Amino acid sequence: MKVAANIVGVDMEDSLNATLKGSFLLAMPALADPHFSRTVTCISEHNSEGALGIVINRMTSSLTGKDIFDELNIEYISDAESIPIYIGGPVHTGEIFILHAAPFTWKGCFMITGNLAMSNTMDILQAIAKGNGPLSYIIALGCAGWGPGQLESEIKENSWLTCSVSEDIIFQLPTEIRWEESVRKMGIDPALLSSKAGHA
Repeated sequence: MKVAANIVGVDMEDSLNATLKGSFLLAMPALADPHFSRTVTCISEHNSEGALGIVINRMTSSLTGKDIFDELNIEYISDAESIPIYIGGPVHTGEIFILHAAPFTWKGCFMITGNLAMSNTMDILQAIAKGNGPLSYIIALGCAGWGPGQLESEIKENSWLTCSVSEDIIFQLPTEIRWEESVRKMGIDPALLSSKAGHA
């Protein structure tokens, strides 16, 4: 595993007019891909080169903060040992991505919304390990990625619902209910959701 100096795979300067950056991507019940079944993905960037996001409702049971910090030779306090590690997606699985609230002064930080950013540089990991990181954050291994036009095509095929990102859902709710609560936030009863629903 390595911590990249910059976020991989996206061109930050080239945004589309109809960007989904700052949106949740909610997997429709009929989506068969096991990597994305009932997932909530925070779209961190979306432009003419494609899209990149972090799945926020899947955690690994085999890794904790201790494993990450030990491998990277980062000193940490005892409270940091049990930090959960998320499965951010099936792409770049050796990379670490951190979704976080303020502060936004880390070297690799770029903004997703006015209250949410993504970073993946050593300084934020070292701060988290010492208990000096952002108040709210999730650490993920890997990300989700789509090529040019791919995500738009999948949305038209009713594979996904889209809605605005909610920091409360990312940082406050238990992982296992984030999909259902994201759907409810759209005014949809998850029990009634069918593959025929569109996007909002």
